[in-house]
Amino acid sequence: MSFFLGFSEEEKLLQETVRQFAADHLAPKIEKLDEEEGFNRDAFRVLGELGLLGITVPEKDGGAGLGAVAATLAFEEIAAVDASTALSFLAHSILCVNQIAVNANDEQKKKYLPKLISGEWLSGMGMTEPGAGSDALGMRTKATKSADGKSYALNGTKTFITNGPVGEVFYCYAKTGEGKKDISTFLVDRSMKGFSTGKKFSKMGMRASPTSELVFDNVVVDASARVGNEGDSLRMMMRNLDLERVTIAGISLGIARGAMDAAVAYARDRKQFDKPIASLGVIQERIAEASAWYDACRALTYQCAKMWDEGKLVGKEASAMAAKAKLTSAQMATKVGLECIQILGGYGYIREFPVERFMRDAKLIEIGAGTNEILRLIIARQILGDAANG
Repeated sequence: MSFFLGFSEEEKLLQETVRQFAADHLAPKIEKLDEEEGFNRDAFRVLGELGLLGITVPEKDGGAGLGAVAATLAFEEIAAVDASTALSFLAHSILCVNQIAVNANDEQKKKYLPKLISGEWLSGMGMTEPGAGSDALGMRTKATKSADGKSYALNGTKTFITNGPVGEVFYCYAKTGEGKKDISTFLVDRSMKGFSTGKKFSKMGMRASPTSELVFDNVVVDASARVGNEGDSLRMMMRNLDLERVTIAGISLGIARGAMDAAVAYARDRKQFDKPIASLGVIQERIAEASAWYDACRALTYQCAKMWDEGKLVGKEASAMAAKAKLTSAQMATKVGLECIQILGGYGYIREFPVERFMRDAKLIEIGAGTNEILRLIIARQILGDAANG
């Protein structure tokens, strides 16, 4: 496969390290975990030992001090073998750990980051709700401040939360006022009275990445667990959504690459009419189209990640570019997965080969972290300006 010319020597070394990690610790287990809807907890201990669970966290806070390019690269390499672990890794490292590193105070960082970066604790983010998915500002989870101002009572439910069944710490959003933008952030841990997780969802894909509801039943959270000022989390939330969309595009890239690798190997070995099917024009056409589309999405994704690291991706442009990277990469991965199943024929439809798993996993990225429909709206409004609103 092609490579991105902008990788630094450090990023190339990271790529090799993560690729070897995936071969050693993920490949031997993913088929069984996918079938049983299990979870590779041991992989996160190894990721902790490699220093990757805090991949974007500054070195002064105990992290690797790397950026969006490195994180996207790590997710791509893992997803090429095991997209479920890549998704749980992203939810932990980008949706919670990175948020703490960027937005929390020193006391909060000292309390949470060491155990999260080492892999002793796992984490996730609580934003989506049963009645508020694409409309994140319509969330109904409320945080009511106590009379003395020393604590809050959280009530509500979050849903479709990656790492919900296995996480110890969650970076959660709640309303602290009547306005749609009156959103605050709280660090909630599993030991808090009144906090629970619903049963693990059984999913079409990403089956080895556990997902559940988070339930807040009058959970008392100390005011010291609030991140930032009260009612001032919208900007932080939207900024991290942009980073999530850039980096999760790496998972789509990895899925597509893994599916293509399997399809290419099969096409070379499988014979029909005494010739490898790789000699058939229809097979060559499918492989060529898939490879070209993958490379185009890869170039866009890593360019966005590089611009993020250089501080050039801000404001509405950042949201639109992140949306473009995710939208195109997610659609590409699903289509490539389907094409690879077709190349393998009947074998592509059964679990003897991994392409059907890659396709199932790919579809989630068209839904999570912003649906295709929402991303198109973001892109269109950035291009059309006020005219987009009629």
